[in-house]
Amino acid sequence: MKKLFIICIAFTFWMCAKNAPYTPPTTQRTLDDISFGLVGAFEVVTWNLENYPKLFNTTVGNVQRAMVAISADVYALQEIVSNSYFNQLVDEMNSADSINLWAGYRANDAPYDQNLAFIYKPNDVAINDIYEIYQNDWYAFPRSPLVVDLTWNDSRILVINNHLKASGGSANEDRRRDASEKLQEYIDIHFAGDNVVVVGDWNDEIQEPQTTNVFWNFIDDTDHYKFTDMDIAQDPTRQSWSYPAWPSHLDHILITVALYDEFSLTASQIKTIRVDDYMDGGYSEYNNTTSDHRPVGIRLKFE
Repeated sequence: MKKLFIICIAFTFWMCAKNAPYTPPTTQRTLDDISFGLVGAFEVVTWNLENYPKLFNTTVGNVQRAMVAISADVYALQEIVSNSYFNQLVDEMNSADSINLWAGYRANDAPYDQNLAFIYKPNDVAINDIYEIYQNDWYAFPRSPLVVDLTWNDSRILVINNHLKASGGSANEDRRRDASEKLQEYIDIHFAGDNVVVVGDWNDEIQEPQTTNVFWNFIDDTDHYKFTDMDIAQDPTRQSWSYPAWPSHLDHILITVALYDEFSLTASQIKTIRVDDYMDGGYSEYNNTTSDHRPVGIRLKFE
């Protein structure tokens, strides 16, 4: 039977995952030296590109080089403001990559044009449908979650990309809590028993105690959900956090129980990809030219 995957952007509890600890680079490296994708594994990377393109063609060039090098099957992107520069990114990826084909889809109805998008490999991934959910629920979802229904290696995969309400304060936390509960409700009703991965910029932390944790509905349901990046969130050095500017870890990847076995395999991995380590100017250059968020990726190996 074909497996049903769902890649939704949200949160879950940590269990037996492989978080690659941060080790400082010992030699000079460039964006072309980043590696993550693995033949025979399925990879999803979530990346908030901060009002893309932050520095026009410079941003496009940096992101193109990083994405081709990372070589994930699916990129779930947030804050894609310019449609023309988004199309330019896909075109430049195809020009630069002699092995893979690349295609993209961008939503177009988010406030301030901070739209969600996907970029994927059509030679590895077949798209069945792309659609939005909760389009009329501005309170919980200022950007409607974007779903892609795809097939990878004869397995059906649904991807839901999220960008939740930003900023502190009890009112914004209540909105994120409402979004988390509604995402769980949607998955429980429509995808019960299916393989689900939830990714995106959730604008809140998952390692907080129950009293302040807006994602506790997922964290408490360990029989069905797991935040694969919990080890990253609990990193005492903060070196693997996805949002250095605060600093905090806000970009999460959640899976459902159907993927627990795959995630437990040795070759599977969850990782914050420190793109800034591959730039001469480090995080300062990265923040000025590319984004304030680092990408976070999951690799799922299947036996």
